[in-house]
Amino acid sequence: MTDEDRSQDAEPEQAVPDDVPKQAVPDDVRERAVPDDVRERAVPDDVREQAVPDETPDIYGAYPRLTDEQIAHLSRHGTRRSVVPGQVLIRDGGPPPDFFVVLSGSVAITEHHGTPDERLLRVHGPGRFLGELSLLQGQVAFYTAHVQEAGEVLALPVDRLQAVMARDPCLGNLVLRAYLGRRAQLVGSGVGFRILGSRYSPDTRRLREFAARNRLPHRWIDLEADQEAEALLRRVAVSPEDTPIIIWREHHVLRNPDNAELAQLIGLSPPMAPHSHCDLLVVGSGPAGIAAAVYGSSDGLTTTVVDTVAPGGQAGTTSLIENYFGFPAGIPGSELAERGMLQARKFGTQVRIPAEATSLEPGHGHYRVTFADGSETLCRTVVLATGAHYRRLDVPGMERLERTSVYYAATVYEARQCGAAPVAVVGGGNSAGQASLFLAAWVPRVYLLIRGPDLGAKMSRYLVDQIERHPGVSVLLDSELREVRGEDALRTIVVEHRRTGERRTLDACALFVFIGAKPCTDWLTGVLALDDQGFVLTGDEAEARAGHSVREGPGRGCLHLETTLPGVFAAGDVRSGSVKRVASAAGEGAMAIHHIHDRLARTAAAPAHPSAAPPAPPAPPAPSGRSAAPGVDPGADPHVSASPAQPRQPRSRST
Repeated sequence: MTDEDRSQDAEPEQAVPDDVPKQAVPDDVRERAVPDDVRERAVPDDVREQAVPDETPDIYGAYPRLTDEQIAHLSRHGTRRSVVPGQVLIRDGGPPPDFFVVLSGSVAITEHHGTPDERLLRVHGPGRFLGELSLLQGQVAFYTAHVQEAGEVLALPVDRLQAVMARDPCLGNLVLRAYLGRRAQLVGSGVGFRILGSRYSPDTRRLREFAARNRLPHRWIDLEADQEAEALLRRVAVSPEDTPIIIWREHHVLRNPDNAELAQLIGLSPPMAPHSHCDLLVVGSGPAGIAAAVYGSSDGLTTTVVDTVAPGGQAGTTSLIENYFGFPAGIPGSELAERGMLQARKFGTQVRIPAEATSLEPGHGHYRVTFADGSETLCRTVVLATGAHYRRLDVPGMERLERTSVYYAATVYEARQCGAAPVAVVGGGNSAGQASLFLAAWVPRVYLLIRGPDLGAKMSRYLVDQIERHPGVSVLLDSELREVRGEDALRTIVVEHRRTGERRTLDACALFVFIGAKPCTDWLTGVLALDDQGFVLTGDEAEARAGHSVREGPGRGCLHLETTLPGVFAAGDVRSGSVKRVASAAGEGAMAIHHIHDRLARTAAAPAHPSAAPPAPPAPPAPSGRSAAPGVDPGADPHVSASPAQPRQPRSRST
């Protein structure tokens, strides 16, 4: 989100890698991995000490111990198994295993199991449970769990675990928090697949950003700087010219794969058939899209959510959202997105990432959405939640350096690229202020460039106060960027004072841009009505643009979030006139589902078969050349799921 309040003080994950600056993680965030009441229940007095020698301590609540009552409850849904030393319970690269609880003995968690590079990561004793976020997301395992000391384990299929978690919120919250923390630690420790490539390669950056945004455990090997790069290339018989490469489990090598190939390798989302169908297709998985998916699937609509890169949108790249209702200590944007996606999956939402929508076409009783890979989905309704991205700066040198030294988000991933050199931030809103404060914990100097004369003109007061007090942030008012310089990477920037015309050159190794917002609607041009800036028109403005002929009958006006195409809704940043806040985006996503129920109710009330009413004449083209709405017969296409005789009444929207 472009203006959501965030914190410069916390990393997006619960657990913090060793190389994160101490000042980047305040004490309240370090202690909130497991609430006090859950911590007390999870670690009884008689087992607070290590249950087995060398057992991994409970770091940030990532390795809690279950109580006897919790184990007894889980035992009613699983089976006990005797295990022997060396027995593999979870194998790296394998499909999602069962949920295991160690009842006796011990289990070791290792990387590169059975190879000369084998490395011990964790040891778990009685009362501990195995697994991490991949178990709930259907991804492959990123490590191997094998029995170290003979004993007994409790095994639950994943679907039973999810049912237990839904019925026991305390246990469910304990497992979820532990899994989120474990994923963060895996990401921070470099476990998982390896990306070997040049820091100056756009494709290397693309793969690294895709892995980082989706929080996939991996390690980057710098082709120019890492001593192991050359030996590793010889081992896999790849020349430097063929990098970047993905190395997975030593023997599996992908040469410059696209994002979809990488996603398929680790099971990020199941492959979608060339022709699929659903009641609701949500395009975009920011807060608005995730909320629409949760409410749609929980209300019984067959729901699919797609995104080009990763869940969370701009909110997913924020360090800590401090003013989201219900989280007094704040919540990292990545965690909010992960929690929302897990919730959507629980209700049956199908997730497809990466998937770039390229066209939207009305049909007979459905809409057809086509994707960049040639696949298509037929759906009865659509929620557009593609959000917006920051605008590019048009200054000399930008095109050459944009793929190596220019960023449009400020997270730990970007901060790690900066080294010990100064950086520049362009923008005067909350996002620029939050980025400046966050980056100041990583680099010696942050230059904040603002076109106007007042730091507080578009920035929240609490951010202004922090920036004015921070010794590592230099604010340049009435200033504009005129040039960026460097060959393979940014070295200096040229800044001009707007009133005096004075120019000066500043050292900077990275440029962070947070100016304006450009909606992700290029693929919708000519399909439905957009405003002058490209945002989607809805409600009264859409109705005025569409005209009466496009609607389904007398008095059928546009609902508040409905576009010029009936049954197609817009929510969040992509919508014209929306409030650029996480809470409002999530609210619009939920509100869109209420509108969809109204839309489907009207559809069900219309004549369902040609015999019930005379055939309708061909729908006239919509004003401005847009296609008319699809017909009202959802049974006209065998790929579209049929409506119930009586449409489902929406559940309470107060939850």
